[in-house]
Amino acid sequence: MPHLQCNDIEMFYEQMGIGDPVIFLHSGFSRGILAFANQLLDFQRKYTCYFPDFRGHGRTRSQSLEWSTPQHAEDIVAFMNQLQISKAHLIGYGMGGGVALYCAIKHPNRIASLTSIGQSGFVASQGSEEFEPEWLVRNNRNDFISSMIERHIEAHRGNWQEFLRQKIRDWRTYPQLSNEQLGSIQCPTLFIAGQHDEFAPEEDLKRVTNLIRDSRYVIVPECSHRPHMSRENPVFVNDTILRFLEKIL
Repeated sequence: MPHLQCNDIEMFYEQMGIGDPVIFLHSGFSRGILAFANQLLDFQRKYTCYFPDFRGHGRTRSQSLEWSTPQHAEDIVAFMNQLQISKAHLIGYGMGGGVALYCAIKHPNRIASLTSIGQSGFVASQGSEEFEPEWLVRNNRNDFISSMIERHIEAHRGNWQEFLRQKIRDWRTYPQLSNEQLGSIQCPTLFIAGQHDEFAPEEDLKRVTNLIRDSRYVIVPECSHRPHMSRENPVFVNDTILRFLEKIL
């Protein structure tokens, strides 16, 4: 699949399926096709599915190594403009859920629906210190370091330390949204979290769905932060989202 010029980056994306557009927004340590490997077959039967890599991630190219959640949102809207997608359903995981929220707030007329997996809309920075480059080196996490180099080599050009510093900064800062901003979201919104997801606890999901008028949340029993992935419950998650999308006119 091609690279597409979006703002000041060359965004890599993959596309499959036929139907209304669904854009999948990956998490902070992943890239498009990896974060949603268990959604590919189910969704491409009914929708045109797009799997972009954010700036700083995967195979997207940029002269700058800097990135942030709000910046990703503007890149996604530019991506839609380039492909002449007037309106799309967004499905975001982790950081991607935050990106989807920013899109829905800043560009409400472009978003048909929003699904957020493992992201409540509030900052949840616990655990981020374990991904600092110095911590990883000190604790011999060479396997994770190698995966970050291999997964994002085209984006960060081998500077995995700066990639992780950007990620931790973003993790500890975003989503930075007020109650008024969250309450302004107009599109149908679905929040999904695993029962044992410490980053998107049920109390936060209750709070955000009380703020967003047309919203609801679903807890996936006995699952973690990644309920849509293998070894968790992707069938339940996929069926839940597909039913949600089917009800949207």
